[in-house]
Amino acid sequence: MKYPKIILIFLVLSLIGTLPVMGVDTFQGSSPQISAAISGVNQFTPGQDVTINVLVRNSGVNDVKFVTTGTIDRDDLPTTAKMVTVGLGSGTAPVIVRSDPQNVGEIKSQGLMKVPILAKILSNASVGEYQIPLTIQYTYLAYADNDAADTLQNHYRTVSQVIPLTIQVKPQVKIDVIEALSENLNVGSGGYLNLTIQNIGSEDGKKATVKILRNGLSPIIPTDSSVYIGDFPRNGIITCRYKVAVSGDAAPQTYPVDVAVTYENRDGDIVTSATDTVGIPVGGKLSFSVTSAPARVLPGSDNVITVEYRNNGDTTAYHSQARISAVDPFTSSDDTTFIGDLKPGETAAAQYQLHAGDEAEAKTYLLDAEIRYRDALDNSQVSDTFKVPVQVEPKPASSGLVSVLPALAVIVIIGIGAGYYLLVMRKKK
Repeated sequence: MKYPKIILIFLVLSLIGTLPVMGVDTFQGSSPQISAAISGVNQFTPGQDVTINVLVRNSGVNDVKFVTTGTIDRDDLPTTAKMVTVGLGSGTAPVIVRSDPQNVGEIKSQGLMKVPILAKILSNASVGEYQIPLTIQYTYLAYADNDAADTLQNHYRTVSQVIPLTIQVKPQVKIDVIEALSENLNVGSGGYLNLTIQNIGSEDGKKATVKILRNGLSPIIPTDSSVYIGDFPRNGIITCRYKVAVSGDAAPQTYPVDVAVTYENRDGDIVTSATDTVGIPVGGKLSFSVTSAPARVLPGSDNVITVEYRNNGDTTAYHSQARISAVDPFTSSDDTTFIGDLKPGETAAAQYQLHAGDEAEAKTYLLDAEIRYRDALDNSQVSDTFKVPVQVEPKPASSGLVSVLPALAVIVIIGIGAGYYLLVMRKKK
């Protein structure tokens, strides 16, 4: 009866031999292969704010693959670059890198990662080719120990490599504002800005236009901002004139204005130079004052008063009109007078019809006055309100007697006439 038992054991072993084998893939002789290059434009001009797009590639491949029975499967592949950090330095190049090193995660085999990096080309950068260092740091699975059937020990390695990237600094027009003169620039008005500009760059600009730009929240606002100058060769000097306005909330001080040139370069491309910032002095708002003595009037009378005004500013007020506001106890049928152009420091007289009411007290009244004028750009402007003194004189003490004199004269005449009549009648009798 031993044969059935032997046959049973043989069948069980046969069945076990026919079960599927659980295989685990393992790799040897592999690691990430990292390279980098600039994607897109790598030519820049001095003073330019740029985004350098770096393309990071992992070209690592698995050399040897094993299928092992009875081991634990690995979570990572040795060709995967993990915890990749990308950082750009300036080296000896005229570049300021504004982006910190960036953690871009992992890059698998044959994977690509685009990393934008902000930078600025120095405004004094010389034309030429420069190398800038790109540092890439990553971790990868070097090997794994599988000593026990249920234990897997991974061993990682950290790599740091520096890859040089090439950029080119192209020639360009670079401007230097030699002189900036303001003309009739005052708070709340408009005037002119005259600039003398030199091309100190290494490029001859063609079809050039010089533009002035508002600098941030500067109160100097260009009215016409572009002047076409044509060719602007190296070391060339040109002059430009612009209309600008100054906001009314400014203070009398120096404010910035940005200047740039748009031109056609040697490649036929239309480019804009780096800006040059220049300070522009702004004078205070035009003001006026009364220089004449207080006008004198009598209660209950119509008067013609004369007021003399002075321009206290440092620019001309064109086509000026002076106006007073007649308030109780005064009225006026003619409260505005044209006084013409007033240069700085000049005076002009204005006359007004002014009636003082009977109830006017004997004292000095201050009437509001303002002057409307045109600035250098022919914009209408109105001065701040200031005061015109008017002195009401007391009524003369003899004014009551004077008022009854006509009646007394009539009575005297009548009396004389009556006496003469009686005298004549008596003589006839």
